Amino acid sequence: MTKKAKISLTFFIVIVVAVASAIGGVIYGKIQNDINGKNQSDAKYTLVITKNDFQYEVSEKLAQNGMVVSASAWSGWMDKHYPKFEYTNGEYYMSADMSYEDIVNKLNNPDISHKIVKVCVPEGTNAMQISKLMEENGICSADDFLSACKKASDYDYDFLSSVPDSDLIGYQLEGFLFPATYDIGLNTPAKEVVEQMLDAFGEHITDDMTRFCDENNMTLYQLLTLASVVQEEAFGVSSAKNISSVFINRLNKGVKLQSDVTYFYAKDLRDDYGFSQEVYDAYYTYRCNGLPAGPISNSGDDIMDATVNAPKTDYMYFFSDLQKEFHFAKTAEEFVQLQKQFPWQ
Repeated sequence: MTKKAKISLTFFIVIVVAVASAIGGVIYGKIQNDINGKNQSDAKYTLVITKNDFQYEVSEKLAQNGMVVSASAWSGWMDKHYPKFEYTNGEYYMSADMSYEDIVNKLNNPDISHKIVKVCVPEGTNAMQISKLMEENGICSADDFLSACKKASDYDYDFLSSVPDSDLIGYQLEGFLFPATYDIGLNTPAKEVVEQMLDAFGEHITDDMTRFCDENNMTLYQLLTLASVVQEEAFGVSSAKNISSVFINRLNKGVKLQSDVTYFYAKDLRDDYGFSQEVYDAYYTYRCNGLPAGPISNSGDDIMDATVNAPKTDYMYFFSDLQKEFHFAKTAEEFVQLQKQFPWQ
């Protein structure tokens, strides 16, 4: 290589190094400004952190929405300064001119918390009671929950196809709100809460339920309605099977169910939740024929199993005495005699 060529190569290397240094300086300065929240835009963004989001996902969201200049810069800074940082579910109102310390402080204090809480929905709870549970636990408002329970057509589940489109039904999703303990985020939209409960219900449909419907010429919705009345009448599983047999016998003979528990549900709908007298009459089984217009609570697996596996009996009547023991009778005369024998009120 000639002396002139060596000089040219050296000059080229110097230029490359100088340019690289300049570019590196610009990038470094940009990152430093970003870390310090200087010379940034006034862009705004609502960061939503879910249970599936960790540092990588948060970094990507911040970078993609212009809150930080690069996901790797933010992630690297966090690894150095807050290596054990825990991200909390929620919504965070961000702006691009926040320093990284500002962002960390914000991430410790969500504007809308979605912290996961456990909510226990007991067996036999109705939609109105569940709505209060959700509000008390900060999940969603009771009114929003009940609004989300009004129409089955708002949801895409095959098992909801058996719900009649009737104005006489108070809450069409009653009976499908499976009782269980749920992990739900604070401030979750009511429809998402309902969908979580519907998902759980779908996992508990059994072959016995399908068989019962086929053998008794019932829809799934009618089965849930029957089970809900059994749920409210029975003090436990031990009495549920015979109670179910009584109601099945009365339905088969065209005799009114005359279940007191339907009165209380109908009264709540009319007096506390603004439903009409017609809706009241459609649920109160001393007035309506056959089953009430819809379920009056949400049954658990045990009561559902007792309902679909009810024994074949000739029982047409039952009552519980003051000791909460149930007595069953085949005739009205036998029923009256049993009530004399076992004080019940």
